[in-house]
Amino acid sequence: MDKFTKLTAIAAPLPMINIDTDKIIPARWLKTIKRTGLGPALFEAIRYKKDGSEEPDFILNKEPYRKAEILVTGENFGCGSSREHAAWALHGFGIKCVIAPEFADIFFSNAGQNGILLIKLPQAVVDVLMKDAEMGHNARLTVDLESQTITRPNGETVTFDVDPFRKHCLLNGLDNVGLTMQKGKEIESYEANQASATPWLARA
Repeated sequence: MDKFTKLTAIAAPLPMINIDTDKIIPARWLKTIKRTGLGPALFEAIRYKKDGSEEPDFILNKEPYRKAEILVTGENFGCGSSREHAAWALHGFGIKCVIAPEFADIFFSNAGQNGILLIKLPQAVVDVLMKDAEMGHNARLTVDLESQTITRPNGETVTFDVDPFRKHCLLNGLDNVGLTMQKGKEIESYEANQASATPWLARA
């Protein structure tokens, strides 16, 4: 997956609570096992009208938020089913960071496995960043994972906590497969020893 180091981008305000994974990506899209191509379906139920045309009042259908890479939203984001497609849809749209007071646990894990940085902050701080995100073309935040800071449009900084292991994985672009592949030599050595000790299994 892509490394997350430092991001300066438009932040989109989505002041809604309890946005579940079905709202992020409807269940009808779960038939695909491809990680790509789901960006257009992100927030489908509230982003489009029944005839398929865009809902003009939805934030991601407005300029400059069509190119937003940061989402500032409400409490309990990503609740509901455990579908990883929700993270795929966000990533497909271009969202690389989501800021909220709280996230659902499984979604939090899925997002990290897809290179998306989720930042938990107190509600009062999220409210301030939400106001920043409402500034249109000036709604640019800089998220620096190494220093664990968010720089606001006025130059002020906000610090955030992040689990050290998750930070390491994001900085180095490592999902579970990537972490496993780092142990490639050890795995090969184990398999060779196993084949030598139990050759009848190796032949199988």
